Amino acid sequence: MDKIEELLNRGVDQVIPSKQKLRNVLRTSKKLRVYQGFDPSSPLLHIGHMIGLRKLREWQDLGHEVIFLIGDFTGRIGDPTGREKTRPLLSKKTVEENAKTYQEQAGKILDFSG
Repeated sequence: MDKIEELLNRGVDQVIPSKQKLRNVLRTSKKLRVYQGFDPSSPLLHIGHMIGLRKLREWQDLGHEVIFLIGDFTGRIGDPTGREKTRPLLSKKTVEENAKTYQEQAGKILDFSG
């Protein structure tokens, strides 16, 4: 299986409406911009974040631009999606500290140089 097929067949089908259209674009020289958002609601990234980070790295390895988006506002207010209760509100300082740690940790997987 080549890199494009691996990328398309490992968790992307939940996000992309048409694998065939994306496959066609990926087989050209067109470079795409892909992003994923992370809420800095805790001091450290956890294993669940790794799936998204590895997927972003796969896009980078294919030459595409990836954006590691840290949602500081949603990190402060909490996102109750899929939860029975909301997370506690965090201070701006706490969210900024968490975001800094997230970027440092993500930098071990993603290439932020360029």
